[in-house]
Amino acid sequence: MRYMNTGMKGSMNVGPDDSMNAGMNNSINAGFDDSMNVSRNSSGNSSGNASRNASIAVKQNELDTLLLVTTLSLVLIGIFMVYSSTSVVAPSSRPVPMMGESHAAVHLIDLRYLKKHLISVFLGLVLMMITYRTSLDWLRKYAIPVGIFSVLLLLAVKIPHIGLTVNGARRWIRIGFFTFQPSESMKLAMVLCMSMYLSGQKFRPDEFTSFLKPVVFMVMVQGILLLQPDFGSASIIGAITFALLFINGVRLKYIFSVGLVMVPIIIKLVMEPYRLKRILVFLHPWADERNSGFQLIQSFVALGNGGLNGVGLGKSTQKLFFLPESKTDFIFAIIGEETGFLGALFVILLFILFFVRGVAITRKFKDGFFFNLSCGITLLIAMQAVINMAVVTGLVPTKGLPLPFISYGGSSMIVNLAEVGLLLNLAKRFEPCRQEEPAGVVFDDTVSNDEPLAASHRAYARRKLKVYDDGKREI
Repeated sequence: MRYMNTGMKGSMNVGPDDSMNAGMNNSINAGFDDSMNVSRNSSGNSSGNASRNASIAVKQNELDTLLLVTTLSLVLIGIFMVYSSTSVVAPSSRPVPMMGESHAAVHLIDLRYLKKHLISVFLGLVLMMITYRTSLDWLRKYAIPVGIFSVLLLLAVKIPHIGLTVNGARRWIRIGFFTFQPSESMKLAMVLCMSMYLSGQKFRPDEFTSFLKPVVFMVMVQGILLLQPDFGSASIIGAITFALLFINGVRLKYIFSVGLVMVPIIIKLVMEPYRLKRILVFLHPWADERNSGFQLIQSFVALGNGGLNGVGLGKSTQKLFFLPESKTDFIFAIIGEETGFLGALFVILLFILFFVRGVAITRKFKDGFFFNLSCGITLLIAMQAVINMAVVTGLVPTKGLPLPFISYGGSSMIVNLAEVGLLLNLAKRFEPCRQEEPAGVVFDDTVSNDEPLAASHRAYARRKLKVYDDGKREI
């Protein structure tokens, strides 16, 4: 890819993996100007390489404090809310001396859920520090083996004495005294595998076969998840796969064609009795308010009780056996009840800030693997947060997805904090120093033999940038 001087001054970003800001002014000598001329001979190629190396200054970054503080704030809110939603309703069978007598089987303040949650937070923070210091080049090298290992973990839930069934779903594996949900690690592994594939030279966004390969892998993973069954995780993996394909320049007609093919399959899945019941409850929760619509209605009641300022921390009434799963999937309703609209809005703003920081980190990268890894992790956490809050507020049918960093659940907490460690690692990787471009930069889509460029980035540049003969530019 070349730049040449035409008498226009400005700055230009070509694509996610080939963004380059060239800093020049009128005092730059002619030798450097000559290196920016577009030429297809060998001398032109060498001068182009020299100018590319000279125009990009790389510096090491410090820790992304804002991202870290945002994450720890969400984790701290989660600790308080898990304690609030579980401590006063946990049963205890210990005898309690009272007035010289012993009264058994009463409800006491029991910290067992909080203790388990704190252990998960501790393990997650340890793993976050490990991923923060992990070599990203090593991660690139072993992305595919990590994906294969994650698939094997998904299959392990079907092995007797290893897989664990809870509420009719076999989604967990037992590891000593702990249980782990492999679908959580599979989400991150999917992002790693997609990042590796999309940054490779074999990926061509204009070729249907290049598009089909990751889709086949996605369908295989979704099939395993649906056997557990885990429709929520299968949906997230499908969404993140198509999002990354679209961002990397895959033609929309390919995505729509696969979508049309999957319509009958989706209809078949939705027509399963319990899934169809969820959709009907979503449309008319008060039609069966004492049975299938009970959970959603109690969520509405919790949010309504909160008002603007909330009823106060620890003073929720819906957590007293009224709202099912108040510590996991519907913990956002307890936040709304105890802290009100303002508290719920604060949590939403923290997730928005997290997303903005993730996008800012993503925009730094020329390298396709780092770009897609940062983008995938950011989208993965943001999608789960949006869907969870949409379920609680009745905007979408019920899905079994936790609220990242807040909901009770060890697997989700540990994997999410590991993902944050990778984002922090990416944030300190490098940052191109943005400088002014030479006057009159024009985009040329030619690529020399000694400068291989991934086709995905050429497609992105062609789609995002148009340069006209009169020197005007449209992005």
